[in-house]
Amino acid sequence: MQPLMNQFKQATEFLAQQDSDWAWLIATVGECSFSAKSEREPYEALARAVAYQQLSTKVGDKLIDKLVSRFGHFPLPHELVAADFESLRAIGFSVRKIDTLKAIASGVLSGLVPSREVANHMSNEALIARLVSIKGIGQWTVEMMLIFTLGRLDILPVDDFGILAGYMRLKKLDALPKRKEMMRIAQAWSPCRTIASWYLWRVPKELESIKS
Repeated sequence: MQPLMNQFKQATEFLAQQDSDWAWLIATVGECSFSAKSEREPYEALARAVAYQQLSTKVGDKLIDKLVSRFGHFPLPHELVAADFESLRAIGFSVRKIDTLKAIASGVLSGLVPSREVANHMSNEALIARLVSIKGIGQWTVEMMLIFTLGRLDILPVDDFGILAGYMRLKKLDALPKRKEMMRIAQAWSPCRTIASWYLWRVPKELESIKS
């Protein structure tokens, strides 16, 4: 297996050849520094993603900090299943998020949520199909796990606002691309769609003034 830096270099060269906009974006943002949290289990990655849903990063960080402080560590599945509902509400979790967190933890105990070792041998499609069966877990949440925990290099979350907005700015579109359109467009970036995602998340907000 090639070192990651060689893979990133090949990916950025491939993307830069797509068109002049991609070449400009890569030159402007610079070298890709994507990294995954390889020490985390899928369970923890999913639970963390749920905590951050519909919250700013700052607020999500505080919520996770309170959760870790409550248990003295990131709670193990059996600890989260047994956790008192009101104590989780006191931390700041909504009723919906508590239900989802407990469902994820129960999924570990039942074998529905695989260990990292098992997940490493499963396809993206198989993991998505299995994990979206958990109430409260959508494809975006699983895709975040695939990218930032398992380090899969060909994932582009087409429902991610940051990616859609980044592409809209990069191409100077009048509106966000639709889901099916984004899926079609992103096919051209395979097998480097995670790296494409990384760059689209970093399209400068003030694109017009920078490129002019």
